Amino acid sequence: MNFDIIVIGSGPGGYPAAIRASQLGKKVAIVEKENLGGICLNWGCIPTKALLKSAQVFEYISHASDYGIKVKGAEADFSGMVKRSRDVANGMSGGVKFLMKKNKITVIEGFGKLARGKKVEVTDAKGKMETYTADHIILATGGRARSLPNVPIDGKKIIGYREAMTLAKQPKKMVVIGAGAIGVEFAYFYSALGTEVTIVEFMEQGLVPREDKDISKELGKIFKKQGMKVLGNTSVESVDTKGRGCKVLVKNRKSGKEETITCDVVLSAVGVSPNTENIGLEALGIKTDRGLVQVDEFYKTNVAGIYAIGDIVPGAALAHVATAEAILCVEKIAGHHPEPLDYNNIPGCTYCSPEIASVGYTEEAAKEAGYDIKVGKFPFSASGKASAAGAKSGFVKVIFDAKYGEWLGAHMIGYNVTEMIAEVVAARKLETTGHTIIKTVHPHPTMSEAVMEAAAAAYDEVIHL
Repeated sequence: MNFDIIVIGSGPGGYPAAIRASQLGKKVAIVEKENLGGICLNWGCIPTKALLKSAQVFEYISHASDYGIKVKGAEADFSGMVKRSRDVANGMSGGVKFLMKKNKITVIEGFGKLARGKKVEVTDAKGKMETYTADHIILATGGRARSLPNVPIDGKKIIGYREAMTLAKQPKKMVVIGAGAIGVEFAYFYSALGTEVTIVEFMEQGLVPREDKDISKELGKIFKKQGMKVLGNTSVESVDTKGRGCKVLVKNRKSGKEETITCDVVLSAVGVSPNTENIGLEALGIKTDRGLVQVDEFYKTNVAGIYAIGDIVPGAALAHVATAEAILCVEKIAGHHPEPLDYNNIPGCTYCSPEIASVGYTEEAAKEAGYDIKVGKFPFSASGKASAAGAKSGFVKVIFDAKYGEWLGAHMIGYNVTEMIAEVVAARKLETTGHTIIKTVHPHPTMSEAVMEAAAAAYDEVIHL
């Protein structure tokens, strides 16, 4: 019942925290109310990517003639895709269970709640409560789908991402509210299978509003070509779920014009809310701001021995951020001297087709920060590998400080770019300049050559454009 460290939550923040703590010789327990691996592994990152891969394969088959291959009679098996996605998630969850056993971590099933005296009260599915103590307690309770006040998720006609992954039947028409990563990924998936998709985004920029504007414009062109309708700078006023389908009343924020869109189902993809309710924060006096736990650079709260990481603290709600925070937090507890996380060098990835990947400043943000910049852009239409792969859409855009050559940001849209962004993250970590990237030999033919070519374009040295 007594541990060095107890972690509440087993998502991409929780289970790495437990494993790293065990590696450092700590006696560790992890508390999980549902499935090991948390939302990301069971209902987020992993199963959604399985669905997206199925959609991509279906698209390949549908356009097989473009590659000189004749295929007849191919059709999407929606339920089969859903089953494959769940099988992938279940397999990964089993992998986390193995890692817990391998690292001698005690798994406690139930809902964990903080109590005074560095205690955790865990209530299991049958209502039985046990109390555990630890020198250090790490909160990694994650987040859930956020719901708009006027569009409450009912799980049937107005759904969140969990329901979107397990629908019994493919809808003929769908409205997606929110054009961030979750929204555009599901929009692509359903559109690729033949669902008529309309995306409604409150922000003026439209698709992926946190990305560089050039990325947003490019994705808008591609989605329009794929048959999707995108309504930017538009609010959802109400959703009428009476009758068989849904009637979505939307209003253009600039013109004030209203229209009603009919559909079978509405997907609410307007972000995540932190799971900070009923976990004992108020009883212990742990400081929060707008639902987020306030922590220092190594994730200590204002209460000694209590820490918080991941979606419940300020910062990007991303799996890899939670993992990085987890490791830093535990290493600091163990007496190491880790370097605080640089939140301006966190890559963001969106797995629609084409993919989007970015890190650092957008062009607009760099200018607002006062930088004199050099911008380079290289389209995949000029890439030999992209042409051979039949994936000429998109580009790589890079931004450098004109004075010192500092790599301020990179923004990519295209085939497999989520596998390319790590080069930029590592280069920025090492304070690499634009000239260094230009002189770094990239293999040919590869998609990654576009990074070097874009850097060369920023300095008027581009060869293949």
